Amino acid sequence: MLRQPLLMLARSDKVKAFVTAMPVSSGIVSRYVPGEATEDAVAATGDLIESGLHVTLDFLGEDTLDREQADATVAAYLSVLEQLSAKGLSRNAEVSVKLSAVGQALPDVGEKVALENARTICHAARNAGTTVTLDMEDHTTTDSTLGTLRELRKDFPETGAVLQSYLHRTEADCRDLAYEGSRVRLCKGAYNEPESVAWQDKHDVDKSYVRCLKVLMAGQGYPMVATHDPRMVDIAGALATRNGRSQGSYEYQMLFGIRPDEQRRLAEAGEKVRVYLPYGQEWYGYLMRRLAERPSNLSFFLRSLISKK
Repeated sequence: MLRQPLLMLARSDKVKAFVTAMPVSSGIVSRYVPGEATEDAVAATGDLIESGLHVTLDFLGEDTLDREQADATVAAYLSVLEQLSAKGLSRNAEVSVKLSAVGQALPDVGEKVALENARTICHAARNAGTTVTLDMEDHTTTDSTLGTLRELRKDFPETGAVLQSYLHRTEADCRDLAYEGSRVRLCKGAYNEPESVAWQDKHDVDKSYVRCLKVLMAGQGYPMVATHDPRMVDIAGALATRNGRSQGSYEYQMLFGIRPDEQRRLAEAGEKVRVYLPYGQEWYGYLMRRLAERPSNLSFFLRSLISKK
């Protein structure tokens, strides 16, 4: 019952101003975001890789309506890729990019600017010896994001896609993208979507996730199973076995700070596990979506605010 209100709060400027102005919120923020600076992200990446995990880094930010901010986001990605390469981490770490953070929402020229900026990041990633995955956002951007993906894959076929099982359309999108060389991250979805386009009941979202997993595991691409749900982890493993997939022909993905013991367990069992590691100053929307997924954390968050006033 708390999920929808929390997702609405994620877009509240007043609540954002209140929370981000209080340093006390850093207690729970640090559980999900290792820091605001590039150096923080690179250090956390090194620690995760040393423990046998892989990483995808997300410089936080979205819904950018300012060209200079979009350019700054691109610069941040170029910087982190340079540092990853310099420290020998890029073999096991890639980057995830939200197109709305690099200009997609700019009036009139958004798609063109986002494509140009994403291409710049892809080029830098290739030079660093790694890859880019395009994050998926709310349903109004799905067609635009997939269109940009198609353009990028002409020159950078290694570019990853993200699909969200709570959308009605996703099983069909999985079929379209389950081809050789195609990297597809399947997640459940974390935005506040209307009933007309998205499943509202958790059980329906889960059933859709399994249907999509079946398509991806049976396809010729590289599935990236983004879930913390133990049932989905088990189902993914069973589907991989059923389809004759060896370990390393797919991977599991989990968020930084969530089920770290399970991340290590899977890695120690020989599975490839990638940790989604966000960083930067624009952590508010990301935090609220994490709270919406795990409302039990809300009481901890509120206690932190009260105790530090």
